[in-house]
Amino acid sequence: MMRVGQGYDAHSWADDDRPLVIGGVHFPGHRGLAGHSDADVITHAVIDAMLGAAGLGDIGQLFPDTGKEFHGADSLEMLRRVAKMVDDAGWTLANADCTVIIDQPQIAPVKDEMESNLSNAAGGAVTVCGKRTEGIGALGRGEGVVAIAVALLERK
Repeated sequence: MMRVGQGYDAHSWADDDRPLVIGGVHFPGHRGLAGHSDADVITHAVIDAMLGAAGLGDIGQLFPDTGKEFHGADSLEMLRRVAKMVDDAGWTLANADCTVIIDQPQIAPVKDEMESNLSNAAGGAVTVCGKRTEGIGALGRGEGVVAIAVALLERK
């Protein structure tokens, strides 16, 4: 038996000097994303896709932005916790695929590192694709970053 889940996340750019983390990769010299945790938009989308496929709720239920314990949290650690929950529920990650929509920084130079970080934390293959906005809409005006993910789980 197999199940598919879809995840989505969006973050605006932060007004403070927090670091930019995407797919577990730090981007020195770039403004970070606003959020309660480290605001890792790709990792959050993968988390929601895996949770949805397993029928285990969503990221907001498990890691609420009202709790102090998740303030500044490492999203890869959150993904590891979700992978354990998915495994405990009798599922294994066949694969996940994520698209991040961002103009800067470029994703291609660190794509392999992102995929390694995410795959190790998720317990299965995770692929990443970066797409530019071509200047269209709110993202094209530089208002934030969006990520969309899909995850396929197999019954153990």
